[in-house]
Amino acid sequence: MIGNQWVLEEAEKFIRISYGELGKSYIDVENRLQEIRQAVAEKGTYEHTYEELKHGAKMAWRNSNKCIGRLFWDMLEVYDMRSLDEEERIAEALFSHIELATNGGKIRSSVTVFKPAIDAVDQVMIWNDQLLSYAGYETEEGIMGDPLRVALTKKCLELGWSGKNTRFDILPLVIQIGDKAPQLFEIPPHIVKEVNIVHPDIPAFAELDLKWYGVPIVSNMLLEIGGIKYTAAPFNGWYVGTEIGARNLSDTGRYNMLPEVAAVMGLDTRKAASLWQDKALVELNIAVLHSYKDQGVMIIDHHTAAEQFMRFEKNEQNSNRELTGRWSWLISPLSPATTPIFHRSYDDTILSPNFYYQ
Repeated sequence: MIGNQWVLEEAEKFIRISYGELGKSYIDVENRLQEIRQAVAEKGTYEHTYEELKHGAKMAWRNSNKCIGRLFWDMLEVYDMRSLDEEERIAEALFSHIELATNGGKIRSSVTVFKPAIDAVDQVMIWNDQLLSYAGYETEEGIMGDPLRVALTKKCLELGWSGKNTRFDILPLVIQIGDKAPQLFEIPPHIVKEVNIVHPDIPAFAELDLKWYGVPIVSNMLLEIGGIKYTAAPFNGWYVGTEIGARNLSDTGRYNMLPEVAAVMGLDTRKAASLWQDKALVELNIAVLHSYKDQGVMIIDHHTAAEQFMRFEKNEQNSNRELTGRWSWLISPLSPATTPIFHRSYDDTILSPNFYYQ
């Protein structure tokens, strides 16, 4: 009963806010709340209409404190896949998401929502933290590939997958329903857009043989809308260049490429005071931005992203909504003090609907 009461309270808050934003009448709100109360009383839960799901997912993006790209929250494409209950069909829907979101490089912000977790028996889980990611293999010489994905790579190998043992092997998807055995699905190569990282002015960058996938599709978070929890709801925007150039390829716990970048640039790495890391970091980020744009894949630099967030902040003020944000995530990992976000502060209150780690 306590759980049902929480669902009712969250549903009422969501319906009143979302229906207000959608321009619905007081009668529409009260009629819908009566339907929800009856459904919860009979079944302990209720089902969102597609309109509620669509607007709720958009609100969840708008409320995502860590995301700098929320200016475009109302343009989110929402794919309703709540009727699917077989691993094969779920995998097909995920492949469709990858292809539609990639859109030949003109990336569409999208979310695919599978059935909610009413109980553990039919809960849909995607083991991958992103639909597209690279394997990490443990070898005698160290980790080959992405250290972040070593555990998932081990599980995929246990499930029968055979990688090519390169630094950039796209991992298969692992899908599990309830307590059934997880199922493994290889992603068709033709739907994966990858970008070869080269530098516009330093030809030796090509010797590093770097690349990255085009679309970041987060797939391990829970989408909560009005008390209903969707444990499988992969979503994507497009990359800010620093996510790749200043984190994925640069972090010492990831690909740790700065020493190699410095080498091809001929930098003196013997003293930190030479700022060789800073020089290498800037040029690697230039290479990432250049490569994505040159190869026709959407990407944004951190300065433009910060300017767009300022527009989002103004829009929220004009709409009389409280702006929330996590400063430590909104600032850029590269030259943060050169962006306006660095000089501001934000309320980190978590609003609903939202995406949550699980």
